[in-house]
Amino acid sequence: MSLAAIDVHDLVGHPGASRRGAVTGTLEDLATEVVRVPDDAPIVAEILLESVVEGIFVTGTISGDWVLRCARCLTEFAAPFEIPVAELFVSRPDEDADDYELTEDAAIQPDQMFRDAIGVEMPFSPLCRSDCQGLCEICGGNRNLGECPGHPQVDPRFAVLSELSLPDEN
Repeated sequence: MSLAAIDVHDLVGHPGASRRGAVTGTLEDLATEVVRVPDDAPIVAEILLESVVEGIFVTGTISGDWVLRCARCLTEFAAPFEIPVAELFVSRPDEDADDYELTEDAAIQPDQMFRDAIGVEMPFSPLCRSDCQGLCEICGGNRNLGECPGHPQVDPRFAVLSELSLPDEN
């Protein structure tokens, strides 16, 4: 169930009027390489719709769950999110403005507002836990799970010396 339009016919043209409401639905194809909102995961918004001279001002919070991939160990994990939103919907948005457009029948289509708000808040390098040890750069084992047996450490400044072949002293 995608996000339904919100009828604001009763608020348009009545500055000072307001009403609270809840919006529930899903968003498809909202993902980056390390974060995704599952297509079937419900998104819930508790919002306040306020009529202002310019249009309808929407404030509130958007919440749901997303699936993240740890930037260190590549393990997937789920986490909740809660994002504040404050956006203006107007009849004729200016090209240079960040306002959203009210539909001709005085309704708000919240999909793009939700996508923009959630997309901006998606983390660039999520961690499964703050002390994640990541993957071993030599064998690829997950150090959090003890998959890396440990390897002798060679100072990279001296690594070239291991490639030297010395003559036998016989």
